[in-house]
Amino acid sequence: MHENSKLIFARHAMPLFAAGTRVLEIGPDGVPSTYQAMVRARLDDRSPAVWDTVDLASRPGMTHAARSEYEFPIADGAYDLVLSGQVLEHVRKPWRWLPELARVCRPGGHVVTISPVTWPYHEAPVDCWRIYPEGMRALCDEAGLAVVESRWECLEPHGLLPRWPRPVSDHAPGVLYKFARWLHWPLARSHDTLTIARKPG
Repeated sequence: MHENSKLIFARHAMPLFAAGTRVLEIGPDGVPSTYQAMVRARLDDRSPAVWDTVDLASRPGMTHAARSEYEFPIADGAYDLVLSGQVLEHVRKPWRWLPELARVCRPGGHVVTISPVTWPYHEAPVDCWRIYPEGMRALCDEAGLAVVESRWECLEPHGLLPRWPRPVSDHAPGVLYKFARWLHWPLARSHDTLTIARKPG
């Protein structure tokens, strides 16, 4: 989970979480996920009542294993808040995927997505999309969701050096990149698209 995603989540999505909220996280980075740990740390005893997870692969601690990207084994309107971070770019057909997020969200609930715009190509197992707010508004409209907020931004601090491009592979960075990372310079600042949409009803 990269830093900008966490910063955007904390600033824009955190206020949606409250005691009693039923949350479904799509494709979490772990169990508990980074987002869940952030919510627990911020809300403490007022944390959501339920934090379920769904992914294509059945992993230890996961609540649901999806049959496909577009079909979750979950009842209609089961959750107050459906959350997805760093998943949309790996979905082959987001125009089919977002309606499934809307389906499992209750009327009046929210669907929150955070996806990278400037992050480099990364297969897991595919990397298909970079989507700006206008694209997210179009997808939400098609899924029957009303956009509350959609923005792309970077909240990472500016470093002392100008922005340097990231290497094609983080697993084999150049010597200069390794040295600068060792000095903790933020060589590449990420921009992500955050969208908060409400399911009418």
